[in-house]
Amino acid sequence: MKIVNKNQIEEVKEALLENKVVAFPTETVFGLAIVYDNLDAFNNLVALKKRSPDKPFSMMLSDVKELSSYGILNENAKKIAHTFMPGEITILVNAKPLPTWVTLGTNVIGIRIPDDDFVRELIRKVGKPLLVTSANISGQRPLLNSDEVISTFKDDELLSICVEGKCVSTIPSTVVDVRDKIKVVRLGKISEEDILKVIK
Repeated sequence: MKIVNKNQIEEVKEALLENKVVAFPTETVFGLAIVYDNLDAFNNLVALKKRSPDKPFSMMLSDVKELSSYGILNENAKKIAHTFMPGEITILVNAKPLPTWVTLGTNVIGIRIPDDDFVRELIRKVGKPLLVTSANISGQRPLLNSDEVISTFKDDELLSICVEGKCVSTIPSTVVDVRDKIKVVRLGKISEEDILKVIK
C-alpha cells in the first residue's frame, strides 16, 4: 500500500483507472473505493473487505446532475437529493441498466454525493462513478483515519493507495429507500424527521 496526501490526486485517479482499490477519508467515515464498471476491481474490493459477495456497494457521484444517469428518480427522490446532496445521505432508487455486479440482481442502487471536495474532484477526474464502502473488515466498526486504515490493511496487497486524513462526522451516512414509501434503512446525522419535512 502506498500512502499519499490529497495533493497527489492524480496518482489516486490513475490507481482507480487501473482497477485498483484505494482508501480515502470522507465527511462521514473512511471509504474503500473502486471504479464501478470493472468486475476484477469489484472482486478485489469484496476480498479486501472479507464481505459476502451478494451485498451491493453504494455508488458515489460528484454532482446531483448525474443522478438520473444511473438511477430512476421519483419526485421524493429529487426533493431529497436537491436538499441534502452533497451530504451525509445515501438514497436507494431503482437502477438504470448497470453492470450485473453493481446491483447484484436487485435492480436497486444506493447513490451518494459526498460533501467532500477532494472526493468529488477525484470522481470528476476519474470520469465515472465509484463504488464505495466503509473502510473496515466486514462486521467490524468503520475506520475513521488513515492510521487505522494502514494498521488494519498493512499486510493486504489488495489495497493499492491510502490517502492520508481523518473523517469529520465519524458516523456513516443516513440510508433512505425512496422508491415507494420513504423508509430509513440506516440512521445517520440526517434524521427521518428532516427527510419527511422536505417531501411534505
